[in-house]
Amino acid sequence: MRLDKRAAFAVPLLIGMTPLASGQAQVSSNAFNPAISLILNGRYTSYSLDPAGYRLPGFLLAEEAGLPSEGLSLDETELAISANVDDKFYGSISASIEQTNGETSVDLEEAFFETLALPKGFKIKAGRFLSDIGYLNPIHAHAWDFADAPLAYVAMLDGGYADTGVQARFVAPTTLFFEAGAELFSGDTFPAANGADSSGTGAWAAFAHIGGDVGSTSSWRAGLSYQEADANGRVSSFGVDPDVSTTVFTGSSELTIADFVWKWAKNGNPRDRYYVVQVEYLHRKEDGAVELTLPVPAVFDYAGTQSGFYVQGVYQFKPRWRAGLRYDRLDASNAVGLSGVAAPITLLDDHTPSRASTMVDFSNSEFSRFRMQYNRDDSRRQTDDQIILQYTMSLGAHGAHRF
Repeated sequence: MRLDKRAAFAVPLLIGMTPLASGQAQVSSNAFNPAISLILNGRYTSYSLDPAGYRLPGFLLAEEAGLPSEGLSLDETELAISANVDDKFYGSISASIEQTNGETSVDLEEAFFETLALPKGFKIKAGRFLSDIGYLNPIHAHAWDFADAPLAYVAMLDGGYADTGVQARFVAPTTLFFEAGAELFSGDTFPAANGADSSGTGAWAAFAHIGGDVGSTSSWRAGLSYQEADANGRVSSFGVDPDVSTTVFTGSSELTIADFVWKWAKNGNPRDRYYVVQVEYLHRKEDGAVELTLPVPAVFDYAGTQSGFYVQGVYQFKPRWRAGLRYDRLDASNAVGLSGVAAPITLLDDHTPSRASTMVDFSNSEFSRFRMQYNRDDSRRQTDDQIILQYTMSLGAHGAHRF
């Protein structure tokens, strides 16, 4: 997010609240001297339940959704290159490298350009990028305050929504910060699927954010977002063996997100002490048909209404040291019908998934961080005690942090 000098929202709290920069942040550079950054991520994870049986009752998860592998692993190590193309355009690309169960995979996270000199506060972005819906979604995972995504993001956005598309954004020339934007996407990533069946434009979104300062020590931002996606044969495996419970959903998915963030820093300087309170509420409606491919083929009429929220607080109680608490919960009310055939239990289970998390981390500088996190995960009927030890190292250039 570029900071507009005309907005009082651009206060010192915008810089330094998060120990590590978001990979999406803009860096001033040129084509002959691109900014190159490498984010190293690693973790050790322990579970009291078998992670292979993970599911969220009432929700059709993405095909490869589930918990990270147990034990030592490399998280999403990110390589990013960015530069000003010229005086009117900026370009950025980032790719993630991950090793799981001895297998290494490379995924393109973002590859986009955006304008630098449009008049009247307008900006255009095109390519593959993280959508600006919600608060957490446009922030890269290595800059999160917790090692994992909230349950609502896992259930409804597969951890975060990125797709190929175009975005138009407007920042108002007002004392109170206000921005609004709209996005059109190909519709190839969850919760959409197979955007080619929708003429290559299978998803769109709109968002608006407003914020300001409270004295010299605090600032806030509130947002409202909406996303609509076409799911054309979206596959879900419930996070278990696809030969057991694979389903295919075809229909529409509508998601609304409300978010609010409050930041405080002692004397307006976050280097000493600060806290951040962050809340998001997600509400989704899906309507269409669910095909159960195994063990007995059957097609069900499906109408689902689901919601979820998380609330978290992070407090830097002394330089370099932070502690945080987070609570998240999901609810689902689904109607699944086919006369004489039992509906998939995952869509009708009356269990309400929830989770409580606590973390403490140490940052020797803004380039390095070590974190310990504990989750009491009640997503399933049995409690799963989860322990995560994580390191994050930032090498090379990085830009200003997002609010």
